[in-house]
Order: sequence, then C-alpha cells, then structure tokens
Amino acid sequence: MSSASANSLFGMGNPLLDISAVVDKNFLDKYTLKPNDQILAEDKHKALFDELVKLKVEYHAGGATQNSIKIAQWMIQEPHNVGTFFGCIGKDKFGEILKQKAEEAHIDAHYYEQDEEPTGSCAACITGDNRSLVANLAAANCYKKDKHLDLEENWKLVEKAKVFYIAGFFLTVSLESILKVAKHASENNKIFCLNLSAPFICQFFKDNLMQVMPYVDVLFGNETEAAAFAKEQDFETKDIKEIAKKAQALPKDNTKRQRIVVLTQGKDQTVLASSDKVETFPVLKIDSKDIVDTNGAGDAFVGGFLSELVQEKPLHQCVKAAHYAANVIIRRAGCTFPEKPDFN
Repeated sequence: MSSASANSLFGMGNPLLDISAVVDKNFLDKYTLKPNDQILAEDKHKALFDELVKLKVEYHAGGATQNSIKIAQWMIQEPHNVGTFFGCIGKDKFGEILKQKAEEAHIDAHYYEQDEEPTGSCAACITGDNRSLVANLAAANCYKKDKHLDLEENWKLVEKAKVFYIAGFFLTVSLESILKVAKHASENNKIFCLNLSAPFICQFFKDNLMQVMPYVDVLFGNETEAAAFAKEQDFETKDIKEIAKKAQALPKDNTKRQRIVVLTQGKDQTVLASSDKVETFPVLKIDSKDIVDTNGAGDAFVGGFLSELVQEKPLHQCVKAAHYAANVIIRRAGCTFPEKPDFN
C-alpha cells in the first residue's frame, strides 16, 4: 500500500484517442512528416486519419498528461484514484472509449463534455522504432475554465491535490486554466510540474510558456525540446547540463521551493538540476531488439517520477521509478503496461 491518497495527484490536458499503425516512408513523405516528431494536424492531414484507419490500427487512450497520470496510478497500484484528470472530450464513440479506458486505469477522470467538436485523436505513424505523431485536438481544444475548472465540485478536486502536472501541449488550449492551477499550487506551497512537450511549444507558444514558468517547481523535457528552449531563451549554450542549470535559475514565484529541471536524452543519461548541483543518472540498459515503440517513453518517464514524488520520496528515487516505467513502456505497443509493476 502506498502513502499516496486519493486525488493527491492532479493532471489537466488534452485527452486524445491514440490511433497507431505501422507505415512506410512513402506515407510520411506524402504528408510531409518527419520520422520522429510531434505536430498539430493541419487541413492537409485530414486524409491521413482516413487512410490510417484502413491499415492495421490499435486504439489506446492517450494524450500526454493523461498517459502520465495513468502510469503514476499503475506504479502506485493502491489506493485507486490517486490521479485526477481534467480535459475536454466530445459526446461520441471515441469519448466513450476514453471514459472506459480511464476507468480501467483507475484514474478519476472528470471530462468536460461538449457536442460541438468530436473527441480528439492522435495519429501515431510508426516506422521502425521512430514515431511521428499528428494530433487532431478537436474537442481537446475546447476546454473552458469557466465551464469546468471554476465549477465548485471540480475546484474542490484541485484543492485536494498536492502535486500538479500539466504537459506543455495544454499551453495551446487554455493558458488561463493552467495559470489558475499554477498560482493555487504556488500560493499553497504545493508542487507544480510542467513539461516542455515539443519543440513547437518552445518556439511558437513561448509567451504562454514564460507566463507559467515562474510557478514551475519541476520542469521536464527531452534533449530536442531543451535545445529549442535554450535557443528561444538565448542561453547561448548547447550543453544539456548548462541548459538545465540556466532553466533552473529562471525567476520563480514561490521561493520556499527551488525549481528542479529534469532532462532526458533517450538512451543517454538523464540530467537533473537542483539549486546546488547538476546530477546525471544512467538509464536502464535495453537491447534495441526489445524496443517495440518509443511512443509513450516520455510520458511514462514522467508518470514514474510523479508516482514517487506524490509519496514525498527523494529525487533519486523519483528518477529511478521514471527510468523503470519508461523501460517497461518501450517494450510494448502504445502507452500500455502489464498488470503490475515490478519496482521497489
């Protein structure tokens, strides 16, 4: 039994149904996709979804934040509903699947349901061990602070939480919702975590990102996101440890907590910057032939980290759990996991 309590971990983001299929290079070229990238769908990608569904596809409940909350819950096991999740879906079949998947994962999902837009989906186009993600936000883009977050029964769930996690993708949807939650965390000395999520967030949503940054207690990112962030911030360094250090030192609202920056580099070591030092942690070794799908690795890493953070474990233990969770997920298709973790 863990020391976490129900609703102590809160996530808010874009609930998406993942539609994954193996494609070839011609498919990527046809839609001008990079083998390893994540982008938002444009008009030219409409046909992609139709074409993909004709292939052998797998459906998984997804969306970065929801994945991480699911993984954290899986790592914790008992009690159920440690993780709360807010996001917007449509009143449709995909929405029903998402509700069912959230329930199966024992997370307490409270969706804002509307019927103007269909439930969002994310095409995962897999080539070898690369994946190109094309997110069609649809309903996820319709999340409204005043229609959902501000409602008394929903805000009570925010107040119950001790640790908050939001992926940077949500910066494109509802900055005001993020700021309300981030300020609540800061004013009550709770832990607010944010993920850089994708290079395009650092580039095109820099202003939104920097409005939230003073409230960020734990910042996650990978090496490509870190490089994009450093470039936008004029850090004038390409060294990942230096980037971590500079991001750690950016202005912060709640001075009772020093910011922590956690940057992953795929199979290379993870970098963690705290106030007084930069540490590195080697990831668990994995044979390349055992890698099935790196799609959920980043989300799984965060989920593992959060599962220990919400139980107030030391940082090195959070990283150990993060590496374990990522190692499990990349051996499987989609962001799926065995019944129980084998982690202590």
